[in-house]
Amino acid sequence: MSQTATITHGASAIELASVELHHSGSQRDNPNPKATAVDDGSPSATVADPSEPPPNAHREVERWNKPKGNIGRLAFAFLSFIIAGMNDGAVGALIPYLEEFYQLSYTIVSLIFLTPFAGYSIAAFTNARIHMSLGQRGVAFIAPLCHVLTYVVLAVHPPWPALVVINMISGFGNGLTDACFCSWVGAMDKANTIQGFMHSCYSLGALLAPLIATSMVVKAQLPWYTFYYVMIGISVLEWVGLAITFWHKTGAVYRDEHKNESESSEGAGTREALKSKVTWLCSLFFFAYMGVEVGLGGWVVTFMLRVRNASAYASGISGTGFWAGMAAGRASLGFVTERFGERLCVIVYLALSIGLQLLFWLVPQFIVSAVAVAFLGFFLGPLFPGAVMVTAKLLPKRIHVSAIGFAMALGGTGGTVFPFAIGALASYKGVAVLQPIILALIVVVALVWLSFPRIKKRE
Repeated sequence: MSQTATITHGASAIELASVELHHSGSQRDNPNPKATAVDDGSPSATVADPSEPPPNAHREVERWNKPKGNIGRLAFAFLSFIIAGMNDGAVGALIPYLEEFYQLSYTIVSLIFLTPFAGYSIAAFTNARIHMSLGQRGVAFIAPLCHVLTYVVLAVHPPWPALVVINMISGFGNGLTDACFCSWVGAMDKANTIQGFMHSCYSLGALLAPLIATSMVVKAQLPWYTFYYVMIGISVLEWVGLAITFWHKTGAVYRDEHKNESESSEGAGTREALKSKVTWLCSLFFFAYMGVEVGLGGWVVTFMLRVRNASAYASGISGTGFWAGMAAGRASLGFVTERFGERLCVIVYLALSIGLQLLFWLVPQFIVSAVAVAFLGFFLGPLFPGAVMVTAKLLPKRIHVSAIGFAMALGGTGGTVFPFAIGALASYKGVAVLQPIILALIVVVALVWLSFPRIKKRE
């Protein structure tokens, strides 16, 4: 009788077995701890809560306007990059007045280039921990506060040692925002384009600061430190704007957004980042690149004045052309990079940069040099955001903040060491040493770029 029942209802038995196997397999594949009991006669029967995403689910990619709060966040992130550019761009314009005010030699006054690196270095090793404990809101509050404190001290023109030390604070703030905003934007849709606009804001700040500072000191006959009253006002706006727009991006939110990426990293990720070849390649890339950008931007005016025998006005215009070209290149070529990919586009930009640098060096005519240096800025501009994007694509998201922060700190070293070295050599050999140094650094950047691993296409 039992056998007959089994044969008669064989199909039902198979179906029930299939359902049972499917159910047990689902439990293994998706072990969601939040489950709801189902009254099917079995006290142990459970089903996953539909309101909870599976642990391995991928979040929707953010856009510049989605969620809507990103519009305000990006606007003030862009302002933060303008301030960073103004901070760096103003130093070169104010050095003659600092020398006169404090009665300093060139070597001593050049120390102002070196101290921000210390702040960047501290930011490199604390960025990830700040993100995990305080979230993006912590960065949005601390970094602008660093700017405000620095510019308040500079505005009261303290003794020289205090002025040098306080620049560490602004370096720390810039290190926080660089890593935070670059890693955040790097994960967005159309990230190349947005990165291009964001980094063009840095170039815009570096372009505007010398013009504003020189106008205040030369034309308005104001003391050099009054420029920092302007910086205080802009930084207070940055502080309020970032604090409001990032207020809900707490540490708990950041940990929740990254909880599925690594259960064992416990947030920091710095050790893991330093074990990666990509982190060190990116660091070397930024080290050489920042030497090119800051070295050329800081010394091109002097080169035009003393080697190309241009007037002071024309020499100043050539420096403005370099930063304007860089801002335009970052804003416009991001679309091209987005379309054809970072690897190919950066190789093309580097090849053009080498050709333009040779033209700048070997043709001893001011007009040719001025046009070449403007286009050199145009094609050098997108290299930095391009390297950020490739690093973000090659590394796990959980270590983006640590890796990019460390790489930028090392890049900041290049941006201080090479301008200082160019000045030291120029005092013995003349400013013409600028050209072979810049060419050699661009070649190093190209070699490092070719050493990056290829990005595997995702299925």
